[in-house]
Amino acid sequence: MEFRLRRGSGVPAYQQIVQQIEQALRVGTLRLGDKLPTAREVVAATAVNPNTVLRAYQELQRAGLVESRQGLGTFVVRTLGRADSAADSGLREELEAWVASAREHGLEREDVLALAASVVDAQFPSPVTGEGK
Repeated sequence: MEFRLRRGSGVPAYQQIVQQIEQALRVGTLRLGDKLPTAREVVAATAVNPNTVLRAYQELQRAGLVESRQGLGTFVVRTLGRADSAADSGLREELEAWVASAREHGLEREDVLALAASVVDAQFPSPVTGEGK
């Protein structure tokens, strides 16, 4: 698994790691029994403090998503969502085509994410405000 940390995003690095692992669990990139990269591997790839990685892994463990096994590593014990079944239904291909089209029209990564987020927010009610469909 490769982490992409955005230093100027305002989101702490440990939260970005948690979010990326949760996303990988939702889309099926990470599955039950998979081993997460060691803290040392993440530090080498991202240049973050080892405590940042450990904090992220501890948060995932508190959420019941991973389990640390002494001397063996950290393993996925629960997945999230049903995005893998969406991939089987062709939705992933449709989304890939849409993103490619958006890119061809000159949209940057952040533009695509903002547009997608606005559509998702309009379709799914907010747990806080209840707004949305």
